[in-house]
Amino acid sequence: MDNREKELIERVLAGDAAAFEPLVTPYRGALIGLAVRIVPNLEDAKEVAQEALFKAFRYLRGCDPELGFRNWLFQIVVNTARDHRRREGDAARRLAAAVSDWDRPPAGDDPVTRLEKSQAKIRLRECLDILSDREREVFWLREIEELSVADTARALKSSSISVRVHLNRARGKVLRRFRAKYPDLTGEDR
Repeated sequence: MDNREKELIERVLAGDAAAFEPLVTPYRGALIGLAVRIVPNLEDAKEVAQEALFKAFRYLRGCDPELGFRNWLFQIVVNTARDHRRREGDAARRLAAAVSDWDRPPAGDDPVTRLEKSQAKIRLRECLDILSDREREVFWLREIEELSVADTARALKSSSISVRVHLNRARGKVLRRFRAKYPDLTGEDR
């Protein structure tokens, strides 16, 4: 660890949060590069790198001067990416289980209503194919399961900001895909 890094760390620990930015700026690209090798989706890798920076800020007191700031930071990225990959697998299994439950016909509806709901579900599923895994999970939990942003963030072990960003992207992609595939249902063919 060089003297500049030691000085910036001391300033952050003394309460100067603005000193954290120049401390991590030289490593931002490398953090994303490392994360994308563990979590192949670029958007997820950016999220992992951001989460690692939050952890580094929060646990800066634990930085081992012998290990060096750069190596310590990379260790956090690797651990965060591995956790993310593990969570993604768990979330994918939960989502698959939810989809299988969703496919069951609703009890009590008349046959025409069941058919309409079934067709709507098929159309929606076709539009969800365009989403990344994270966008699909967020969209499903918010729009289908109707969880709050905070509950969705907790379920995915993510931040509320990340949930909002992924939900916004997902909604836009689904809407564009739906309009392109079903212009007759959206009035886009006029």
